[in-house]
Amino acid sequence: MFGKILYINDNIAHVENKMSRDVVADLMNVHVIFEAPNQRILGEVIELNDEVIKIRFLGEYQGTRYLNGVLRKPLLSSTIRVVNGAELMELVGTYNEKTFILGDSAIYKNFKVCPNINDLFSNHLAIFGNSGSGKSCGVARIVQNIFSNKAMNPVNANLFIFDAYGEYKNAFHSLNSINASYNYKFITTNPTDEDDFRLDIPLHLLNLDDWALLLQASSHSQLPIIENTIKLAKIFSKENEESRRLKNHLIAKALLAILFSNETTANKKNEIFTIIEVCNTPEFNFDTVIPGVGYQRVFSECFEIDAHGNFGESVLITDYILQHIMDDKTEWSVPTDAYYTLNDFAKALEFTLISEGFQHNDNLYGDSIILKVRLNTIMTSKVGSYFSGVKHIPIEEYIQSLIMKNEYKAQIININLEDIDDVYAKVIVKIFCRLLFEYSKSLEKRASIPFHLFLEEAHRYIQKDNDTFLIGYNIFDRIAKEGRKYGVILDIISQRPVEISDTVIAQCSNFLIFKMTHPLDIKYIEEMLPNISSDIVEKQKVLQPGTCVGFGGAFKIPMIIKLEMPNPMPYSSNCDVSGCWK
Repeated sequence: MFGKILYINDNIAHVENKMSRDVVADLMNVHVIFEAPNQRILGEVIELNDEVIKIRFLGEYQGTRYLNGVLRKPLLSSTIRVVNGAELMELVGTYNEKTFILGDSAIYKNFKVCPNINDLFSNHLAIFGNSGSGKSCGVARIVQNIFSNKAMNPVNANLFIFDAYGEYKNAFHSLNSINASYNYKFITTNPTDEDDFRLDIPLHLLNLDDWALLLQASSHSQLPIIENTIKLAKIFSKENEESRRLKNHLIAKALLAILFSNETTANKKNEIFTIIEVCNTPEFNFDTVIPGVGYQRVFSECFEIDAHGNFGESVLITDYILQHIMDDKTEWSVPTDAYYTLNDFAKALEFTLISEGFQHNDNLYGDSIILKVRLNTIMTSKVGSYFSGVKHIPIEEYIQSLIMKNEYKAQIININLEDIDDVYAKVIVKIFCRLLFEYSKSLEKRASIPFHLFLEEAHRYIQKDNDTFLIGYNIFDRIAKEGRKYGVILDIISQRPVEISDTVIAQCSNFLIFKMTHPLDIKYIEEMLPNISSDIVEKQKVLQPGTCVGFGGAFKIPMIIKLEMPNPMPYSSNCDVSGCWK
């Protein structure tokens, strides 16, 4: 069929064309073998005309095994033939307990592409494509195919799907029908069905970094305010004697600082009353009785201004305040089993702002007001209802509660965030990812419980934020660089890769590229992915919906793969305008 090799230029062989015009037309992207004694080199037809066929070298067969890359070029006397069935099976893979059916080969009919599960899912995966190119349907089909592999039986899988628009509920709700051991859990901000679970994150599991992101902190000076507030919230949650003494100590120190300041007496009174209004205890409130020698005064009466412009009971109130100052106690124990609500945190923030180092600090005043406003926004909106503080729960127990559904293990945990603004949705996803990452790092046996984090519309979350500037790291960048070692794997799905963090994309080992047409995204992919060729870029431009180019560590060679439509379908199709108009 093929003629002789005319010449070899770089990685391309120019072969004499001896085929009829009809046969030539069906050769594009077909794989061929350059065969010689002790040599079988794989190539792909990339260009052809009436006289010459151009074939790019891909790799070499050694026995039955295929190795990517070519160390030596084929002999000019090599026989050229189309790849046979056995050689093709080595490329597309065989279906067994270690693989799954990804889809059909778009070039070779009746051949299934079956990547090794470890090769594809033990490394970070990126799925890119235009809106309507088949990303959501492709993801649904991939997951359905994994669980349909009866030889595999992945009962210990942990697939967390962060669903931006609630698309996957319909695709996975009948997972149990495949196998009675499989369970699907739907966690949402707006439960509507009987088996929906409401989104709930225990506040005490949030650390300084989480709070900084949730309150949209923008400067390092806000971090000490948040850190001290978390500490006080945990101490005050106990409502014991030590907690009460600390509150009185903070109030007393604040009042004493005002009493001995250079402000006018009227201003001092206003500041003192403001503090008592927002931070009060039985010992410090407007109705507290202050005992004197032979008489007593109500707290508010002690600050009446006399004819000389002074407080009438300055000595009495000063002595009373000094009784509650405990400078000998510098360390306050923070309970490890504390839990608190948003209201408790807001109260602790008020005590933080009257404590030493924060009171009368003009530089921190503006920062603290911003934090108070944003905290109040959260408390008065639906977002506040997603953070509970009703009981203490260790991180291990919380992760266990996420993957359990009515006392049974759930393999797919779909977290629906469609009712949350992007600002808070991004933070919630970061909190979940950090908790899962820290839990995985704490396991005695490393990577013994893998977690796969499917981020639908990943450009909403994995952005080039100022997290690194503010808290020293970005959780997605950290997982991208370190997560593989601990079994925390990112599976990012996006239509705008140009908006995603460069660090995350650079750490992805496998790619499924659906049709993309935006020139910025295409250029970005070409520049960012070291193993993408111009040929792959050209292929993905003309793909049909539901067809993708797969390449990376899980694929012996870049392949055009046609995925079947999922059954059931996700809620990702276009609006039926004509049906609605009737």
